[in-house]
Amino acid sequence: MRDDRERLRDVLEAIERIEKYASRGRAAFLKDELVQTWILHHLIIIGEACRALSPAFRSINTDDIWIQAGDLRNVIVHHYFGVDPEVIWGVVERDLPNLKAKVVRLLGP
Repeated sequence: MRDDRERLRDVLEAIERIEKYASRGRAAFLKDELVQTWILHHLIIIGEACRALSPAFRSINTDDIWIQAGDLRNVIVHHYFGVDPEVIWGVVERDLPNLKAKVVRLLGP
């Protein structure tokens, strides 16, 4: 079974993969279906990894961001064709940097 550090590394790797294509900007994201799919796929990975974090981890790291990532995963998976690209871009631009900083801090040097 994967431990919390491995899950956090999964989150970090997925964020870095999102950043690779998000760096092209909002307009590129909105017009390129493959980039949208790539980013959604990695947001699902982030959500799965966050949902699988242990109760012990969650009791120490009480940020809502872990729950929000899992909730976003559920929305993407269960309402795929109803997902608003503008909302997803907002998550990429606003929320992922915060999540990345938390994960990097938790993983340490």
